Amino acid sequence: MTLSPLDDYPVHQSPDVMRHVATSDRNFYDRYYFNCHAGSDELMLIVGVGQYPNLGVTDAFACVRHRNLHRVVRASRELGDDRMNTRIGPFRVEVIEGLRRLRIVLEPNEHGLSYDLTWDATIPATLEPRHFVRWQERVMFDSSRLAQTGRWTGHIMIGDERVEVTPDRWQGTRDRSWGIRPVGEPEPPGIQARNAGTFYWLYAPVQFDDHAILCIVQEDEKGRRVLEEAVRVWGFGSPREGEEEYLGRPEYRPEYVAGTRDVREATISFCPPGGKPFDLRCTPILPVHLMVGTGYGLEPDWKHGMYQGPGPVVQGVTHTLPQDAARMWGLVDAVGRFEYDGHVGYGLYEYWALGPHPSFPDA
Repeated sequence: MTLSPLDDYPVHQSPDVMRHVATSDRNFYDRYYFNCHAGSDELMLIVGVGQYPNLGVTDAFACVRHRNLHRVVRASRELGDDRMNTRIGPFRVEVIEGLRRLRIVLEPNEHGLSYDLTWDATIPATLEPRHFVRWQERVMFDSSRLAQTGRWTGHIMIGDERVEVTPDRWQGTRDRSWGIRPVGEPEPPGIQARNAGTFYWLYAPVQFDDHAILCIVQEDEKGRRVLEEAVRVWGFGSPREGEEEYLGRPEYRPEYVAGTRDVREATISFCPPGGKPFDLRCTPILPVHLMVGTGYGLEPDWKHGMYQGPGPVVQGVTHTLPQDAARMWGLVDAVGRFEYDGHVGYGLYEYWALGPHPSFPDA
């Protein structure tokens, strides 16, 4: 065993040193996710940084959708023994104040995207329900995640264009998740080949003036709930600061563009116990296809946790729309506009409808 700087902090959860996690499951991961937008269709930036201790890899990506441009910069290296070192080539994450303030940096590089952004939270970090899925006796997902809304300060460079980011306009959501989910090089499927591959999903963390709504819906091919969450969290500085209100079972009703599974608009209905039911109306403004070039997708040469060599290895991927629209499929992270009871807010509208589901009787 090898010590690392993290071992000097009183945070151990097992007799092992901190660079070793308490499970030998190859799929253990620990990840940051951020998005940045102005509540409009002008730009959305998505950033992810992950560590995969049992694969010995750490990697990062940044994806920007700007006008007709879909650009990704990604990097990977061997994890090494210092899990506090988040630098991966030109990428890094700095925790300035835990659960309140962070800085993300992508230094200037040859691939035409860079940024230096500081995140300030607008609500307390909120722990979501445990995500647990077992397929054919194997645990495929067993993870925890915190979610948060916030505002950004700094700048983004796209080619030669500099975008000034100020907190009066630029906002977003972030999450931190850790646990088990499929990562790294593909494994032989074995009995898992029987799985239908259904993924029916909605994730909508939304910022309003003095509060946020955090909503999750995941269902299987029969429409049974795998995961759900619906809470209203009151923001810093509001009279109800930090209060978390359960909103009951969310009911999700998307309207799809004819002949596709692209969402045109949707309604999420909430029925708070002892409170007034209400509908949240959702409209995607700027779709970003998260699985294209970032490691979430099916590219055989670059997936989260895949070993790329000692590194750092840094790559760029650029697509233009509508010329490359055929490549844009899968999980969508969109800037969303949300409205209920006179409140208007903006946030992440993340959705995917893959495989059979009762809402697609002909699938």
